[in-house]
Amino acid sequence: MWSRSRWWPATLAGQFLVLQVSVMLVVVVVASVVSVQQSDADFRATQGARLREAAESLANTKFIRLSFRTGTVAENRASLATITQQARYSAQASGAYLADPDGTVQVSSDFAGRGERLDLLGSATQRLRPWTGDVDDFGTPSIAAQVPIINRGGDLVGIAMVAEEYPTWGERARGVLPDLLPVAGLGLALGMAGSFLLSRLIRRRTRGLEPAAIAALADQREALLHSIREGVVAVSDDGTVTVLSDSARELLSLTGDVEGQRVDDLDLDPAVHDLLADPAEIRDQVVVLGERVLVVNRNPVVERGRRVASVTTLRDRTELLALQSELSARQSITNTLRAQTHEFHNQLHTISGLVQLGEYDEVSRLVGTLSRRRREISDAVLAHVGDPAVAALLIAKTSLAAERGIDLRVGAGSHLPRLDPEASTDVGTVLGNLVDNAVDASVSVGGTAVEVGLALDEDVVHLTVSDTGPGVPAERVGEIFRRGWSTKTSPAEGRGVGLALVQVVCERRGGAVTVGRGADGGAVFEARLPGAEVAPEPVSGREAR
Repeated sequence: MWSRSRWWPATLAGQFLVLQVSVMLVVVVVASVVSVQQSDADFRATQGARLREAAESLANTKFIRLSFRTGTVAENRASLATITQQARYSAQASGAYLADPDGTVQVSSDFAGRGERLDLLGSATQRLRPWTGDVDDFGTPSIAAQVPIINRGGDLVGIAMVAEEYPTWGERARGVLPDLLPVAGLGLALGMAGSFLLSRLIRRRTRGLEPAAIAALADQREALLHSIREGVVAVSDDGTVTVLSDSARELLSLTGDVEGQRVDDLDLDPAVHDLLADPAEIRDQVVVLGERVLVVNRNPVVERGRRVASVTTLRDRTELLALQSELSARQSITNTLRAQTHEFHNQLHTISGLVQLGEYDEVSRLVGTLSRRRREISDAVLAHVGDPAVAALLIAKTSLAAERGIDLRVGAGSHLPRLDPEASTDVGTVLGNLVDNAVDASVSVGGTAVEVGLALDEDVVHLTVSDTGPGVPAERVGEIFRRGWSTKTSPAEGRGVGLALVQVVCERRGGAVTVGRGADGGAVFEARLPGAEVAPEPVSGREAR
């Protein structure tokens, strides 16, 4: 979430202005510090020489040397104080002192510090050498010159010091700012003008968006690309990939830095390559990519009447396909059980009535007839279908069709052995949806029969479902496999899924489904499902022993 402090301006011009002012202030501060340091260096150089000259004058005064050599400083203190005051005034210093060899002040120009020790830290005066440097002048930072007072024998008998305190920061600033302010003002004015012009240029380049909006768009773009489950691929007009979401990278099995590369240079399946390279609009086109079933949509991006890019979205429908297949099977079982329950209720009512009437022979004949009819249906299916799952589906569908007045039969030339589980599931999904569609079409116009044909040619399962319905008009053949298409007059939830599911299952296995017209005018659906394998027959318990 984009946030900023209250003092930070929202507009780009304001932010550039604040940045420019901040830079100028930093420059002024740095220049001031450098100037003050230079001023201190100049102050130490000029004042140090002057103070040293004054201190040497004090140390070489005959009366002072005599007083320290003879030990009569106390008796001559008044006269010595007058001399130190004169030295202070002449040097324009803040203090002048005469001290013992250990630094104890005996005479002071302003009577301050008497009896206290001078700051001799770092001084070479006690080693009989003059010294100039920074000292603590009894609580005041100062620069001082210290000169030894020596007797005729070359011994240290006293110390003369003249000190001048450093100017305050305010005094230093007053000496520096008059030269800096005009330059800083001119730089600030030029910076403000440059910031304004630069902000206008950037606003034109960013279509009037302010930094907060740009940052929010960038954050939202990253969040979308990393969070949405649909794959998003943006391709510029020259065929360069500009945007690739994480989901698209996974769906297309792309690795490495793809953004910035051309579509022609990527290792893509030919079908996907054509979809990304073609700028035309696409709506819900199904593409089978390996084990995945993708639904592709593509929209061109037009700016000022000119196409500049295309955005393609990829939706993975593999899991949905499996769920739809399972749901279709469960709905088929539910409908079959419902029909059989209704049929069994009628038969039980009949048997119950015969028992109450005492017609036990009729009960026996009725049960025999029902058992024989069930056995005939099973035998008719099992004679042509060796796969248990497909056979069970056809037996259930036969009973369900009979409830609706439709005779569902297996073609005389049909033969389907036991298949591997995956192929058996896909065959059941395709066959169940085609049979349901055929029964509905036949019932709608009073048809009476639906015929199913099954065959295995090498590894390809061929399915044929013929009905006695109204058939499919030639102009609508291309529409019937589109999701949502249905001949039902009353729309209902889940309509228009069966045939679309059949097409996707066939294409996923590398096959296809087509529709034509039969001799009696009904529809004939033909489906091919490659990749089927014959499963070995199960070993019975007796054979295993």
